[in-house]
Amino acid sequence: MPTLKKFSITGAAGNLEGVAHLPDVVPRAIVVVAHPLPTMGGTMDNKVVTTLAKTFVELDFVSLRFNFRGVGASDGEFDSGNGEIEDVLAVVRYAQQEYGDLPLILSGFSFGGYVQARVAQHLHPHPHRLVLIAPAVGRSVPAFENSTGMPPVRHDTLLVHGELDEVVPLADVLQWARPLHLPIVVLPEAEHFFHGRLAQLKQIVLHAFNGQPL
Repeated sequence: MPTLKKFSITGAAGNLEGVAHLPDVVPRAIVVVAHPLPTMGGTMDNKVVTTLAKTFVELDFVSLRFNFRGVGASDGEFDSGNGEIEDVLAVVRYAQQEYGDLPLILSGFSFGGYVQARVAQHLHPHPHRLVLIAPAVGRSVPAFENSTGMPPVRHDTLLVHGELDEVVPLADVLQWARPLHLPIVVLPEAEHFFHGRLAQLKQIVLHAFNGQPL
């Protein structure tokens, strides 16, 4: 059975708290999962985030979720997705020190997806893969007024969005993805928080990685 390990590390804004989901076998990869908008109550205990973390550990990946600065016991304050990049990078460094030089996957839901797309630009080598669930594509969300827009991502990014997303309209995501020729997995009638669709979301992620070499 997977085990949970709480961790506390020092980031650029102070303490960051998190939880690592550890497989019961030698891990094949490291995944860092980022949560939705802190100013709207987003935390590492969000149900989409925890679903992702549990799904990744079923794939024998070490899966880490954490609270951004200013959330829970993490120090600091919200920084419109800018300082949050530093938070992710701190968790990535910790994970690599703890679990070794494994393939790195970045995943995020909503605001967390926006942050992870930007983090990918700061990592060299780039992460093995991105998994973005209903990513907040920048300025369509009021809290992003001091941030940059959603950057381009690699073609093999797994992007899942709900048809009826009431927070980040599907039309906005299509407008961003279109010039990138980026495929989108659209869940018909699904809303932003995937109410009643978490099992389906899990299966999409499992299918994307099962049997795939890392």
